Amino acid sequence: MRGPLAPVCRLGTPCSAPAKNVTLSFMRNGSAHSTTTDDRGRYSIRLTAGVYTVKTSQRPFGLFPQPRTARVRAGESTRVDFAVDTGIR
Repeated sequence: MRGPLAPVCRLGTPCSAPAKNVTLSFMRNGSAHSTTTDDRGRYSIRLTAGVYTVKTSQRPFGLFPQPRTARVRAGESTRVDFAVDTGIR
């Protein structure tokens, strides 16, 4: 997701939206693996077990999504939902 979409969030109006076509880079031990979100803000990537630092292609704001790390466990599927700050205030 990305947001906020406006300086003031209003009741009944979404303040966030899917982060469409955003590149997510997962880095660990000097290696980077990337994937791009689809039109619904969804992504999928296969990674070996470990803790990865995550960055996005959003500039100048949102370079580091929240959370900034993702933990992948061996033999398990892991779901991580990221929030990308648009910088709108």
